Amino acid sequence: MRTISTTVVFGLLSGALAQHSGHQIPIVPEGADWATRHMIEEHHIAEFDAGSFFNLHDFDSTRELTHGDIYKTYGFEHESTNHISSSDKDSAVQRVMSLFDTDGNGSISLGEFEQQWKAGKRLPDFGFGPGHHGDDEYEYEIHHWELFHDENTREEDLTHPEDIEHFRKHDLMEEAEERQAKMDHMHVVEANIPQKFRRG
Repeated sequence: MRTISTTVVFGLLSGALAQHSGHQIPIVPEGADWATRHMIEEHHIAEFDAGSFFNLHDFDSTRELTHGDIYKTYGFEHESTNHISSSDKDSAVQRVMSLFDTDGNGSISLGEFEQQWKAGKRLPDFGFGPGHHGDDEYEYEIHHWELFHDENTREEDLTHPEDIEHFRKHDLMEEAEERQAKMDHMHVVEANIPQKFRRG
């Protein structure tokens, strides 16, 4: 598990902070646009510009925001959005493209993004949530560990439902890996192979 200090150093760039369990977490201002809410809730970054938002969400480092980048930014790959139809997700991405892809080539360059941002354009809030796009470890750390635990937390302190569920997933993954390892080391028993699949 990453230490708390890694995310704190990366994320806390603002003075608008809330105190909880000894951690400083930025507060989402009332009436904040979706990108601001996303940056605070998902990255704990309260002050940013168009370029830093762009670079953080250019996941494949192509210097362009593609359909896939926007899809991931809005959390459409995360299980929390499984209830949203594919067509609604694609419509949301196309709406973002229509706002920022000014040359219509199917992706958004840094220049286009910064120009439209400067003109007052912002990423729409489609009501689909804050955009979870980290892996399980990241999401657990930023939405639970940093709020309720710290480097002094002991194993016996991890009693919240979120802790229990997180480590239950770990146990299930380890069990699956152990089962697979056993299968990988098993010899094929020819008698268990249906006749039609046997050689000669």
